[in-house]
Amino acid sequence: MARKARQRISYVLPLANSPGGHRLGVNGLAVDSEQSILYSGGRDGAICAWDLHLDLKSASPSKNPFDSPLDPPTISRSKQHRPTTFRAQTQAHTHWVNDIVLAQNNTALVSASSDLTVKVWRPLSDGIEAPQTIGQHADYVKCLATPHPQADWVASGGLDRRICLWDLNGAGNQLEIEVGDEEKNEKGSVYALSVSRSILASGGPESIVRLWDPRSGKRITKFVGHTDNIRDILINETGDTIMTASSDQTVKVWSVTAGRCIHTLTMHNDSVWSLYSDDPNLGIFYSGDRSGLVVKTDVRGTLGEMDDGLSLAVAQENDGVNKVIACGDYIWTATSSSSINRWANVDTGDDIQLPEAYRHHSATSTASRPKQPSPPIANGHSKTEISAQSVLRISNTANFPAPVTRDADDTFSGWSFRKGPEMIVDPDIGVIVPIHALPEETIEGQHGLVKHKLLNDRRRVLTLDTAGDVLLWDLLLCIPIQSFGKRHLEDVEPEVNTMEAVAPWCSIDTRTGRLAVVLEEYNCFDAEMYADELELEEAVEFREDQRINLGKWILRHLFSNLVDEMIKRDEIYRKELNESVNKGLRINAPPLSIQIPTPPLVTGQDSVGLATPRANGTPFPMTPGMGIGVATPAPLNHLPGVPEGGAPLDTRGSQASRTSADKPVDYFSSTPLSPDASGKSVITPGERYDDKPPKSPSDPDKENSGKDSSNLFGKKFRMGMSFGSKKLNRSASTNTEKPVVLDEKVEDGSETSESGEKEKEVDDNFRGVVQKIRIEYEKALQENPDQPVETGITPSPPNETPVLKPPPMTTVIIQEETSGGSADLYRGTVATLGEDASLIEERAPMWLGDLLLRNRIPLKEPVKVSFVLQPWQDLLPSIAGPDGNSRLNANRMLRVKKILAYVAERIEPPPEEPDPNALRPEEYLELYCYDQKLPITMSLATLRAHVWKGGADVLLYYKSNGRKLINFEKVLNSATDTSTSAAQAATPSAA
Repeated sequence: MARKARQRISYVLPLANSPGGHRLGVNGLAVDSEQSILYSGGRDGAICAWDLHLDLKSASPSKNPFDSPLDPPTISRSKQHRPTTFRAQTQAHTHWVNDIVLAQNNTALVSASSDLTVKVWRPLSDGIEAPQTIGQHADYVKCLATPHPQADWVASGGLDRRICLWDLNGAGNQLEIEVGDEEKNEKGSVYALSVSRSILASGGPESIVRLWDPRSGKRITKFVGHTDNIRDILINETGDTIMTASSDQTVKVWSVTAGRCIHTLTMHNDSVWSLYSDDPNLGIFYSGDRSGLVVKTDVRGTLGEMDDGLSLAVAQENDGVNKVIACGDYIWTATSSSSINRWANVDTGDDIQLPEAYRHHSATSTASRPKQPSPPIANGHSKTEISAQSVLRISNTANFPAPVTRDADDTFSGWSFRKGPEMIVDPDIGVIVPIHALPEETIEGQHGLVKHKLLNDRRRVLTLDTAGDVLLWDLLLCIPIQSFGKRHLEDVEPEVNTMEAVAPWCSIDTRTGRLAVVLEEYNCFDAEMYADELELEEAVEFREDQRINLGKWILRHLFSNLVDEMIKRDEIYRKELNESVNKGLRINAPPLSIQIPTPPLVTGQDSVGLATPRANGTPFPMTPGMGIGVATPAPLNHLPGVPEGGAPLDTRGSQASRTSADKPVDYFSSTPLSPDASGKSVITPGERYDDKPPKSPSDPDKENSGKDSSNLFGKKFRMGMSFGSKKLNRSASTNTEKPVVLDEKVEDGSETSESGEKEKEVDDNFRGVVQKIRIEYEKALQENPDQPVETGITPSPPNETPVLKPPPMTTVIIQEETSGGSADLYRGTVATLGEDASLIEERAPMWLGDLLLRNRIPLKEPVKVSFVLQPWQDLLPSIAGPDGNSRLNANRMLRVKKILAYVAERIEPPPEEPDPNALRPEEYLELYCYDQKLPITMSLATLRAHVWKGGADVLLYYKSNGRKLINFEKVLNSATDTSTSAAQAATPSAA
């Protein structure tokens, strides 16, 4: 059976409400000329639709495209049309949108994304629906292409070296082409794609143009000539000419019939990133490069001699041009900015006024272009002459403009140093001047997050947005909690950071301009914080030194609506079972799923209240880390110590994770779970579980030996710090684990023999947890058919996961890891999780179901820190064991005050009668590291990371502050007796 891909949970914190628009750079553009709508796809994963309010079906007769680049537009031109307005927006993807295309007569917008998916959005349909996934790659999807407006399929290319043809109506993959199979090519990633009715062309980092038959998927031929990544491709209507743009700074024209490159155009001096043409013969095309230069090239009427064509520098962007498109009298450009610029197009017809030298060359050329019609000029404007600084040399072999050379005494610099393309340069200026200095209109975007810093407490994050503003976010509240204005993030960090060391439990990214938190099964339950550090709106009673698991806490309340829905469904299901019991019916095989009635049922259960449902007979659950003792219980094979946790609350029964009130506990090694009366291993809600079969209890003899090892200090305290050499620790661990493995096999066999049949298989997803619960219901009915079935859903109580109220619009995503990234399995919001319960059951991982419905988290050994305790200047007795070793290890979350409590027990005898007014150990003892007094609430992890700052055992010194007198003589006598007893108790255990 194939191993299931690892799944993870992500949630995205909502930004403040703002008008529509992108928050990061724009990668894709498409224009619907019939509806006058501009579509854009951005790095924020969003697709936007904009109403242009322009007549794009024909060129405007009143427009003069040749205004001087140095003159501002006249008032009459600025009032010709309304500004662009926002129309609609959809958060289609969870990663960058790399390309978009219009299809099916502009009714479908297809998008390709780095979230591995190809989606189709139908923005003109009644009741705009969310984009639907029609295809998925194994790596980033970089480009799209459609053969003609009426086609019912779209081609996509990705970094997985595949070209796929997807049905736009959701029928799936129609054809798949493996680009990288040939000669085991590792550079077969597809960055550029274009398709006509009869041919499909692809290109990428291998610098080869490959031609394919879109009907069969067979390769037709390949073109070799570029020396760098191919970034864009155009094919003419007849399919016999191909144009490619490359990072080698050239645009090449290929003849399919001749099978070779027929022209190399060098009007750019930087990587050419984008090509666009709506001319069936590619007679006019537009190009944009990495430097931001936008070029219009006209080769109509050159009779194949493209060197006689005209290439003009139309505009200059501030950033590289990711996409350029043109329609009617306008050009739009997309860059790494969240805004989109619209530029006036330039008519390259016969009415254009070119420099005198070019007109002379054009008149004498045998292949001069025929006259092209031009629209009438309105408003009395005369023809504007194109500056010589805006005319580019179309290729290195073009006769005009002549290449600029640098004389020995020439002192000007600039474009004369261009390696490839050349242009007319005024020796007095030496720079290129685009025809348009400013865009006609800028479609403004919004501000997105571009940088973040996770603080030491791993609960707060500093972010920087594109406007330069710094915000402080709370990952548990899912909101920004403080704004610092326009400052450097590095300057703010020291002001808000704390001296803490918390285990990594999540990862952060801002790749889509928003703050996303990613939770993985293997570490999302590693981080804890003490409950006394919380600032809660609602008062909750906690045990002393109780700890809250951060991952468990946030997941419980992100999915609170889902938990409520599952409780309602469980009630309906159990009601049906119990009714059948009342009627005396025999239940042979209850269904594993039910249909919920339309009217919602009110159960009276409050998922965040104290009266959360409990399984029959299940005691009040304990969270891992309620106290150190609860997190890591074990039979006492070492010297006992001070208890880490306090007394349990009196709300519900006794602490389920303890088998005996008098049983000594070692807080630094794990303990197998205790069996119930049937011999089956029990996992209390709130405890950690293992995906493997549960382990049986350790050998009773060894447990008894731990109980019988009487010790003067062990009658009251149960801390159990581990003394002695590593050899002793290893031997104790081996003795505990060996019987576990043997008992596990026996237990499995006994269960099988008792049941007489194999345990029913369940789905390996969230639904599998529901199925397990219902199987337990079935067994309960078989054993006690006259008793009603009690609920098996036991969510975590408020004292383990205090109430959180994340914003309803917080996005929640379930993802699956693939070789090329993460693929989305589900995406919704906190508000919609209950409505999508059936879908989540199918797509969410089983470990999430165990957490939400049974309050279980995966079993994992706690991380321990080794340290050495010594008296300060030998002013107090040593706590070393019989062998003189004072090396200890403990859970990384152990606080300084618990270490002091252990020291107090070791250096002074216990009182004959407890004194309620006695000083606590932290009131008369102090702990030092590197001559620095340690706060009593500091954990071992923080101490090691921020004070000790080393890899060896932490060296700690304890001393008295003089508030209590310690009787040395009694201490020495008591220590001698204790050492003798401990040595005697350790002997049988080691044996």
